[in-house]
Amino acid sequence: MSEASFEPASPVPAAGPPPAPSRSLRIAGIAAAVVAIGVVGAGIASRSRTEGRLANWTAAQSVPTVAVIHAKPGAAAAALTLPANLEAINSAPIFARTSGYVRKWYVDIGDPVRAGQTLAVLDAPEVDQQLAAARADLETARANQQLAASTAARWRNMLAKDAVSKQETDEKVGDLAAKTAVANAARANVSRLTYTQGFTRLIAPFAGIVTSRSTDIGALVTAGTAASTPLFTVSDVRRMRAYVRVPQSYSAQIHPGMHVTLTLPEFAGRTFDAKLTRTAGAVEPSSGTVLVQVEAPNPDHALKPGAYAQASFPVAGASGAVALPASALIVGESGTQVAVLGTDGKAHLRTIRIGQDHGATVDVSAGVTPRDRVIDNPPDSLSDGDAVLVQKATPR
Repeated sequence: MSEASFEPASPVPAAGPPPAPSRSLRIAGIAAAVVAIGVVGAGIASRSRTEGRLANWTAAQSVPTVAVIHAKPGAAAAALTLPANLEAINSAPIFARTSGYVRKWYVDIGDPVRAGQTLAVLDAPEVDQQLAAARADLETARANQQLAASTAARWRNMLAKDAVSKQETDEKVGDLAAKTAVANAARANVSRLTYTQGFTRLIAPFAGIVTSRSTDIGALVTAGTAASTPLFTVSDVRRMRAYVRVPQSYSAQIHPGMHVTLTLPEFAGRTFDAKLTRTAGAVEPSSGTVLVQVEAPNPDHALKPGAYAQASFPVAGASGAVALPASALIVGESGTQVAVLGTDGKAHLRTIRIGQDHGATVDVSAGVTPRDRVIDNPPDSLSDGDAVLVQKATPR
């Protein structure tokens, strides 16, 4: 048997221990940490951007957005129209000078009366009795005076014959003087009570119409008290007058004799010619106006006492005046102001002087110019020096 060749087999490597997992875990941990850091960084960045936007929005909201306008040059007015209240040229409240009861009244509201016409009669029995007693006192005083006069004359004659002393004669003459004074006082008292009794008849002081009556038959009238009310009011409406307050900027153009046009709401399209008769000649500090008086004839009694009217003065507009809407005005403790936008982007309050108020617009005679950028509808919280944002014009 042949001997087979034999080669030794390659040695089989022995199985070693499995690789350690620490490296893989380390890599996974590092990756997780990187991801976590990225997530946290992204959250912080997102929150920072949100807070920044919130801060910017809050700051933007704290700055008000306003609309800016320009004052327009005021047009020269053909007439200055001002409010006025009509009054009668003469008006007299009739009070009672004697206390008593109303016996009868003869006129009512709207009745025409003439000067000296009796309006009402009062019953005053106390005054009648006082007058009777005063007349009796006067008769007594006259009798005593006559007796003293005859006695004094008799004693003078006896003094001429040296029948009586001079002292006794002077006493009689002095008694005559005293009795004469008492008689004069009694006569004055009678005259006073006679006039008081005459006040029981209420008469019209001038011709006119009765515009009020506040009494009736049997009513008790108490004279001389603060609570006394006029029994009648008589007004002379043949001419009417009205007091008007003219702004100072127009006062130089107002003078007595100029014609003024009156208009009333109940007479649409009708005008009443009046004449300026008086001016106060002084500016009232509280209102900055001059008080003037105008008078107008009233033949048809269309003008009524107490009525509201508008008086138009033929004057030119105030020099240099500009027109602003009333919504741009700020009225406060510092007077009437407007907010003007400065070149620094901030609002600046400026005091103005109003020449004429037209309601929706006003004529400003001093304080702003057409070049100023005036803030319209300024916020109530706006203060001098506050920053503002100008509202962009919306395209039509």
